[in-house]
Amino acid sequence: MIQRISSGGEFEAKIGYCRAVVAGGFAHVAGTVGQGYTVTDQCRAALTTIENALKQAGCSMADVVRVNYYLPDRAEFEPCWPMLSETFGQNPPAATMIECGLIDPKYRIEIEVTALVPTA
Repeated sequence: MIQRISSGGEFEAKIGYCRAVVAGGFAHVAGTVGQGYTVTDQCRAALTTIENALKQAGCSMADVVRVNYYLPDRAEFEPCWPMLSETFGQNPPAATMIECGLIDPKYRIEIEVTALVPTA
């Protein structure tokens, strides 16, 4: 069974994807950007969107097993570390940070996660 979760984000309909897909016991959350002017504001907003998608999938940030961070400027990653440590510190996932271009220059960070969906 496949469950698709939409957040209503502007790019979902334009590009043809959904915020998350639950399949095979995992929740796969699409790359997520957040609103705000600073990288930390955007990081916080993206984590909130991801957390909401995971709740709809029946899991939480504690269930995340993999996280990928995408930033146009790797020097902006370090200011995000405290909130990422607060979010994942007790349950650290495998992680990768990649420096790359994002869909719009206004975005400073994009976050993608995979989480294990607990069985009842």
